[in-house]
Amino acid sequence: MAALLRRLLQRGRPLAASGRRVGRREARLGTGPGVAVRVRFAPSPTGFLHLGGLRTALYNYIFAKKYQGSFILRLEDTDQTRFVPGAAENIEDMLEWAGIPPDESPRRGGPAGPYQQSQRLELYAQATEALLKTGAAYPCFCSPQRLELLKKEALRNHQMPRYDNRCRNMSQEQVAQKLAKDPKPAIRFRLEQAAPAFEDLVYGWNRHDVASVEGDPVIMKSDGFPTYHLACVVDDHHMGISHVLRGSEWLVSTAKHLLLYQALGWHPPHFAHLPLLLNRDGSKLSKRQGDIFLEHFAAEGFLPDSLLDIITNCGSGFAENQMGRTLPELITQFNLTRVTCHSALLDLEKLPEFNRLHLQRLVNNESQRCQLVEKLQALVEEAFGSQLQNRDVLNPIYMERILLLRQGHICRLQDLVSPVYSYLWTRPSVGRAQLDAISEEVDVIAKRVLGLLERSGMSLTQDMLSGELKKLSEGLEGTKHSNVMKLLRVALSGQQQGPPVAEMMLSLGPKEVRERIQKVVSS
Repeated sequence: MAALLRRLLQRGRPLAASGRRVGRREARLGTGPGVAVRVRFAPSPTGFLHLGGLRTALYNYIFAKKYQGSFILRLEDTDQTRFVPGAAENIEDMLEWAGIPPDESPRRGGPAGPYQQSQRLELYAQATEALLKTGAAYPCFCSPQRLELLKKEALRNHQMPRYDNRCRNMSQEQVAQKLAKDPKPAIRFRLEQAAPAFEDLVYGWNRHDVASVEGDPVIMKSDGFPTYHLACVVDDHHMGISHVLRGSEWLVSTAKHLLLYQALGWHPPHFAHLPLLLNRDGSKLSKRQGDIFLEHFAAEGFLPDSLLDIITNCGSGFAENQMGRTLPELITQFNLTRVTCHSALLDLEKLPEFNRLHLQRLVNNESQRCQLVEKLQALVEEAFGSQLQNRDVLNPIYMERILLLRQGHICRLQDLVSPVYSYLWTRPSVGRAQLDAISEEVDVIAKRVLGLLERSGMSLTQDMLSGELKKLSEGLEGTKHSNVMKLLRVALSGQQQGPPVAEMMLSLGPKEVRERIQKVVSS
């Protein structure tokens, strides 16, 4: 870079800006015939993927798939000081877990790679050289100490900190002298007074005269790494990005990006800035909350579809918001023109209900149910292990029966290994005295239940069994039907509350019910 600056000085090239302007663009979505839709999700690997990032990625994914386009993952890792080990891998892992894998990425490769900015430094250097040649950029020799003093002075005067453009109008001789002492200066982009207006596909027409409120931004740091503003423009151009869907916090910066496109002679993509995803009370999602990371939700047993459902349900982009939508339905129903400027308020207290709906849908799908059985087997092994007196409870047929009976009642698969449902996997420790405290007719009730099992076998449905159980209290003086049910529930599960007794009996099966009742009565 220093050699280029010296060559420019020797040739007498001006360091003044070219002053070109970008014309106004037609207001349209830009997805017509012949348009190759290419969008990107471009996070920084400074932390693991959280709900805010997932929402941005999801909107890009469904937009691409709606128009048979490509969804690209690009890692913006040029700020090496904030790099978090494992974050890059986690981001791609979590996108795949969520069911929205990229078509092109660092892991998958693709025609526009590499897909990590730290591996694309040559492209940024070439763009910087082009800007220096036309005078749209210039070297800055200001020390970090001077820049910090400028910032403190502005804050002391209650002003917005900004660079004072001190190095913008240095003479060729001054630049040559500085280069002799500092051969690796930072490079700044010369902001034009007239920033081009642009039509955002969400916020409409915008124009931000950034030069009036900001100093010229650094586009290339002295360590040879670009800043975000240059890198995203260069990458979006070379990767053929047609639409940039990103958070609304970048709306103001778009003016700078358009000026860079103009200075480089490139056609910009369409921009759509998405409103923020906020907490229910309107506060910002924060990484410090801890529970907004996708890894947390995956570990807690929440399904990917429930997360995709809730983060779209609380926002806009669809004709109507409804619970229980799957990813194919989101793609079909999505309409970018329906995205509004209002922030989306996320109420995570509703997530269990979203998850219940999606879990019930999976249970009712035979192939998905088989996968749930395998996961439940692993959960039971992990939760109970050596406590399992009878490993028949791991039988897929038994587990499938449990899932079908409890569907709609549980919110997560993990719920089935909570203490409330421990009776499904291990025999409770119940003594005769506990039953005697409920009713004096323990032996009579037990005899009637065992007789019922003997007569019906496995032919009873839950409704039929409920009807038969109602007859158990007939002729028992001083023992209400509710007490009979309480006694049976304690005998079978060791608990005062739980699913209907008829369901408990169907879940456990006649053989296990018989053994549990006989054991507790004779104890």
